[in-house]
Amino acid sequence: MSLKAQISEDMKTAMRAKDSARLGTIRLLLSAIKQREVDERIELSDADVIAVIEKMLKQRRDSIAAYDSADRADLADIEKAEVVVLQAYMPAQLSDEAINQIINQVIADTGALGAKDMGKVVGLVKPLVAGMADMGKVSGMIKARLA
Repeated sequence: MSLKAQISEDMKTAMRAKDSARLGTIRLLLSAIKQREVDERIELSDADVIAVIEKMLKQRRDSIAAYDSADRADLADIEKAEVVVLQAYMPAQLSDEAINQIINQVIADTGALGAKDMGKVVGLVKPLVAGMADMGKVSGMIKARLA
């Protein structure tokens, strides 16, 4: 079953269970998926759906940070609940050790020596960890390694 079909099934399950918070988040996700399909006139693959989910997760995390800085715990809690729902559709996250192994392999393959090679390393690491690691965190690890 494709990821998009799984999300649709989960929406039906949430409707039956009258789980309004989960249902709302899943509807937002399906809406974002359909919007991208319409905009690009394509049928999204599982990798594309994961990219949509990653974008939504980043938006939620940014919102949580903004709400926390504005002392709006009520709104931050809503966003945190949405993150939990969205996170369930992401593949298992890589450990820091596994990410470091990938970074070290790419650095060895490219012969990167310093910060000037960071873009090249990030460009090669990104497809290897897509959906399985936060790229902000990965970029920080690469920067620390090349510094």
